[in-house]
Amino acid sequence: MNYPVELSRDDNDTVMLRFVDLPGATFGEDEADALANGVDLLETIINGLITDRKDIPAASEAAGRPTVRPTLLGALKIEVYRAMRSRGWRKADLARNMGLNPRQIDRLLDLRHASTVAQLDQALAVCGRRAEIETRELEAA
Repeated sequence: MNYPVELSRDDNDTVMLRFVDLPGATFGEDEADALANGVDLLETIINGLITDRKDIPAASEAAGRPTVRPTLLGALKIEVYRAMRSRGWRKADLARNMGLNPRQIDRLLDLRHASTVAQLDQALAVCGRRAEIETRELEAA
């Protein structure tokens, strides 16, 4: 779930970040700062898509571009949302299957809310899915 970005120098000596697959832009003092701010922007954009009940586009091939990905907790929430939508469920359906009220589902799918991994694991399970973790070496900068 690595979304490719374009980085460019802005006229006020900052670095502008734009997503290839999503609308929006952010800035940073340097590339590292712009990429860090890109995580916040990415999660804000995706929160808006979830609120509007829209599909979350898949990330295109990076093709050598830098990428931004959601936080680990954010990625789990995105997968819960995608699993729910693939079943044709609304938030109310997920709430009913988890034995929760719809307000709890709103928080569960809010990328800014600190849900527990156990709650997200349960949500994936009722959607017929499970999460698996894969780790990789960091790429040299």
